[in-house]
Amino acid sequence: MAKKIKTYIKLQIEGGKANPAPPVGTALGPQGLNIAEFCKKFNDATRDRMGEVVPCIITVFEDRTYDFVLRVTPVADMLKKAAGIQKGSPKPLTDKVGKVTRKQIREIAERKMPDLNCRSVEAAMRQVEGTAKNMGLEVKE
Repeated sequence: MAKKIKTYIKLQIEGGKANPAPPVGTALGPQGLNIAEFCKKFNDATRDRMGEVVPCIITVFEDRTYDFVLRVTPVADMLKKAAGIQKGSPKPLTDKVGKVTRKQIREIAERKMPDLNCRSVEAAMRQVEGTAKNMGLEVKE
């Protein structure tokens, strides 16, 4: 028989740098999980993704055991890296802060495909383009 699920916890932690301080400790502590053990497992699993923000979905079971799934880096972070900017524009319609090419958008869409709810790369590209425009990035051919 399957274990009964108590809750889900969603965190975004930099790869290889999880520690018991907030946000990890404050999210896992109330559920009665071993925070140090989670940090060690997470850091081992994300050793190759240092410097990237790694979304993580933790499934907590009734018997205080857990399982976690790692996702692909958020599109906004990939776009910031591709455009070479620190943050998006506060006024994206009028103030453009950077440029990305269609080729970069295709690479990001292909990398993010497993986490998106679309069937084709073209549809994923449209989603990535929308994020880029809302960040104040110009899309060049």
